[in-house]
Amino acid sequence: MIWLLLVSLPPLAGALAYGRAPLFAWLAAGLAWLLAMGIAAGWGFWLTLLAMAVFAAALSVFLIESVRVKRITAPVFAMFRRTLPTMSQTEKDALEAGTVWWEGELFAGNPDWKKLQAYPWPKLTPEEQSFLDNETDELCSLTHDWECTQQGDMPAEVWQFIKAKGFLGMIIPKEYGGKGFSAYAHSQVVTKLSTRSSAPAVTVMVPNSLGPAELLLHYGTPEQKQHYLPRLASGADIPAFALTSPWAGSDAASIPDAGVVCKGEWKGEEVLGMRINFDKRYITLAPVCTVFGLAFHLYDPDRLLGGDEVLGITCALIPHDHPGVDIGRRHFPLNAVWMNGPVRGKDVFVPLDYVIGGPKMAGQGWRMLMECLAAGRSISLPGSNTGMQKMVARAVGAYARVRYQFKTAIGRFEGVEEALTRIGANTYLSDAARVMTAGAIDLGEKPSVVSAIVKYHVTERARQTVNDGMDVIGGKGICLGPQNFLGRAYQQIPVGITVEGANILTRSLILFGQGAIRCHPYVLKEMHAAQQGDLNAFDKALWGHVGFTVSNAARALIMGLTGSHFVGVPDNVAPETRRYYQQLTRFSAAFAFIADISMGTMGGALKRKEKLSARLGDILSLMYLATATLKRFESEGRHAADAPLMHWAIWDCMFRIQQAFEGVIANFPNKLFAFVLHRVVVFPLGRPYVVPSDKLGHQVAALLLEPSPTRDRLTSDVHLPTDLEEPIGALEAALAATLAADPVEAKLKEARRQGRFDPKVLASGDVDEIWRLALHAGVISAQEYALVEHRNALRDKVIRVDDFPYDIGLKSVMRKLHGHSPAQDKVEVAA
Repeated sequence: MIWLLLVSLPPLAGALAYGRAPLFAWLAAGLAWLLAMGIAAGWGFWLTLLAMAVFAAALSVFLIESVRVKRITAPVFAMFRRTLPTMSQTEKDALEAGTVWWEGELFAGNPDWKKLQAYPWPKLTPEEQSFLDNETDELCSLTHDWECTQQGDMPAEVWQFIKAKGFLGMIIPKEYGGKGFSAYAHSQVVTKLSTRSSAPAVTVMVPNSLGPAELLLHYGTPEQKQHYLPRLASGADIPAFALTSPWAGSDAASIPDAGVVCKGEWKGEEVLGMRINFDKRYITLAPVCTVFGLAFHLYDPDRLLGGDEVLGITCALIPHDHPGVDIGRRHFPLNAVWMNGPVRGKDVFVPLDYVIGGPKMAGQGWRMLMECLAAGRSISLPGSNTGMQKMVARAVGAYARVRYQFKTAIGRFEGVEEALTRIGANTYLSDAARVMTAGAIDLGEKPSVVSAIVKYHVTERARQTVNDGMDVIGGKGICLGPQNFLGRAYQQIPVGITVEGANILTRSLILFGQGAIRCHPYVLKEMHAAQQGDLNAFDKALWGHVGFTVSNAARALIMGLTGSHFVGVPDNVAPETRRYYQQLTRFSAAFAFIADISMGTMGGALKRKEKLSARLGDILSLMYLATATLKRFESEGRHAADAPLMHWAIWDCMFRIQQAFEGVIANFPNKLFAFVLHRVVVFPLGRPYVVPSDKLGHQVAALLLEPSPTRDRLTSDVHLPTDLEEPIGALEAALAATLAADPVEAKLKEARRQGRFDPKVLASGDVDEIWRLALHAGVISAQEYALVEHRNALRDKVIRVDDFPYDIGLKSVMRKLHGHSPAQDKVEVAA
């Protein structure tokens, strides 16, 4: 142990001094170390002096810039340029689009916790809060998910309400007739709508996410903005955006759709334009859109624009009724009723003015999409999937308290507790990540890596939450009907997993693959220097990178050996969270080091080792989720009652981080490096975290079973109807009635234990007969009997499932065979 500490002193000293002159810092640290070692080991004056002289001479090669550049940097530079994989312009745009935010601190190995504290926690303006409490709640009330499903669409009055109240123009500035809402307000509205039905949620979120309005705001010409934005804000135009091709889903840059710059006739005149052929699918709102954005490759073989023949991906706005455009029949994404379908076009000629931003933006479409996708992906799917989780936490928690088996509320069984614990903690964590990331958008960030993190992890945790909810409610969940509050969410949860970058691809290629280049303080600089042939810039970046790597190794080692107990943390953090900040600092340093070792030893081959890349991405992602959870707990006032949710979520993140580290190390190609990483740097004293305790899980589950301020905060903005014919309304009432009847239930149990009832009286099969007997026997009073009778009626309403005439399915099939399709009729009405 002592020798490990001694060996680590020079890099530690260098790490502390590392900055403006890292090489001089290393020289000073090394000489000081040799002097200390010489004295401690009794080398004597001359041997110590000789060792110091040899060390100084060896290091002088690095200190003399001309010698270092010529003898060391230049060969490395040549090798780096040879091994650097070629990148297309679309790949370069994807890597350089957007901004680096808090994830950069986590990647750099030494997070500045004061910076995290300084980020404001998002809040709604009075106008935004009013819109959420009134218009959004009314839209929820107007929408009945089962009816929409049976009709194949939302009713015409719901469509009109969405348009008239400005839901389609939330991100459009007021000067164009929009709401001018913040990203956080947009996220809140989507979250609340998603607690009710996917139909209004998706219908509202798509026009406010990646689409014509977003692209026009950032890149449109003044004329385009003046024409389209007021129409989009009022609902006079319904937008869609056509990107995905049948032959290019996740690999969106490879879309085959193409246009050629040419001359053609437009409104009786010959103009310069584009002739486009395209075939798109999975386009949300396509069946009812009036205008759609189109992404396609643009070519200029005759150089009519005076530039290159290959211009690149371009985005244009196309009216749905433009000659040559074919809006195809609709898709049904897992029986969701929000509009989705294909869009096709054959030899569609449009003027160059249709390019978003005008002719000067021809070929700039991919970068436009990458920058806008970071904002939209940070809001839409995190919002909708968090909304589903909030609904599950509220409704399943109530059901687990109302539903009895074996004379006990099912929520009291440890097996069910385990599911409820995950539901509660995952909802708390997902909401924290959603809110913090929306806040980043409002700060002006376009965090491409963070948007991928929240999209992947919130949708995955939503899948876990919905699955856990289905396990708890059992048979109630598998019979579809108006009383099933979870079945449609269970059906549609794979949609979020699939769209806006499939989760498998996101985890395997983007989280670390893109994050390593964007977030690392030196890698992108080295790549730029290599691409530009700038040896001096490469030298500066390279040696900064070396100092960065070794300093993170030293810091990770020292923090591992000391249990990170001496890591500095701001004094004003909650005392119960202090150790989390220290351990996250340690994990951040270890991650930065292992990421550098991975890139250094595997180079471009790391791109093909998707499993390793995915695990490295897991570490970065889980650190981000843990810090978002800490930020939420602090920003909401450190409520002691909320602490179990925070603790379980962070322990789960920490445990998963350890597993991801071990997954990387166990599969590291170089076994020597793997041994050093595992036994020396990352876990010198073993793993500090185990799974969250059952005792903590019990505390989390209990929070879902009874009304409390914590439960209200966890499930804030869930639409809560008061109508008892609504399943959520009935659950809320049944939970209150169950708690009110608990003392009466206890009386009955005691009477039964005393043998005051003849078992034969229960032979009738009437589950409520015993209560009538208890009343007649004087065990309970008439008032208490009324409480129980009310509870039983609500209980029966909650646990019932829907049934239908046996031939309803056959009738629907026969109607379709005879050409009648109400769903298609509704599309025509909505359009």
